[in-house]
Amino acid sequence: MSTKTVEQVELGRFLKVTARQFDAGCTAPEMFSPAIDGEWHRLLNVPDYQAFCAEHAGRQIGHAPNVGAGEVSWVRAYEELFGPLPEIWFTDRHGRLDHEGLAHYRETGTVVAEWDCSPVPGDGGDEAVPARQPAAAPL
Repeated sequence: MSTKTVEQVELGRFLKVTARQFDAGCTAPEMFSPAIDGEWHRLLNVPDYQAFCAEHAGRQIGHAPNVGAGEVSWVRAYEELFGPLPEIWFTDRHGRLDHEGLAHYRETGTVVAEWDCSPVPGDGGDEAVPARQPAAAPL
């Protein structure tokens, strides 16, 4: 059995969070990490991607453009399952750590970032990414 890279471990965790978010009727999680997104793009082009999705999300998860910026919506869901986000989430494709973004997350518990893609149900064909919805007001 091959050993997974940290990027693959975190992509698997992201896909698990994605499946839970979709099941709960939430908007698509934002992929803000260039390092993990780079691995996602690589895996999208290999035959094992379907098996990777099935293992981590229990279904096929597609990939679609979704440009945006702001607070990342799924951090709490991730933390409930896996604990705090590791540094790889704040690392670019060249291995450079965004110290400022990581420090902000560690101090506030929130991630403010830019993204250019998100997961979609299925294989990602022509499905649109659900628009971000504002948080519901407390009752």
